[in-house]
Amino acid sequence: MAPETLTPERILAATEDVLRRHGPAKATVVDVARALGVSHGSVYRHFRTKAELRGAVTKRWLDRTTARLAEVVAADEPAAGKLRHWLATLFEAKRHKAGDDPELFATYSVLTDEQGGVVHAHIDELAAQLTAILQQGVSAGEFEIEDLPATARAVFEATAHFHDPVYAPEWSHADAQRAFDTLVSLVVRGISAH
Repeated sequence: MAPETLTPERILAATEDVLRRHGPAKATVVDVARALGVSHGSVYRHFRTKAELRGAVTKRWLDRTTARLAEVVAADEPAAGKLRHWLATLFEAKRHKAGDDPELFATYSVLTDEQGGVVHAHIDELAAQLTAILQQGVSAGEFEIEDLPATARAVFEATAHFHDPVYAPEWSHADAQRAFDTLVSLVVRGISAH
């Protein structure tokens, strides 16, 4: 039986497993290559540096959330409901990442600190999704907004307590959901056409 073709996706999956086992401080490209049964040079043919590999695995992790949120943006629902749905999906995705696999979440918290460019691009994507939802609301007469991109950033920053990993320890508190719902209601009311 021929060996499986070495693809960037296989390397990223193996890197995620290695990071889970060893943590970001001890995980090496050699560990990834060993997990795949290839030489580290084979990994370097796909990712030129360890930093590039770590950036790609971080982007892959963040893209999972972005893809779920893109489905919400594409959904056929009024903008106010879609905004609530989008924010709830973001909160739930982050809360699950933190609660379901705390070791991997801690690892990715380290990686996102290292990978500023990847994180900024992710935030730009999320802001663009929010802008699309707000534009839909303005077009439908649901929202009254003068500067869509600035308002999208403001909504993102106003809700940071429920998606910024620094607040992850608070997401499991008994009143977290109620606090989130209250904040989202305030945000939606603040931009609603009166």
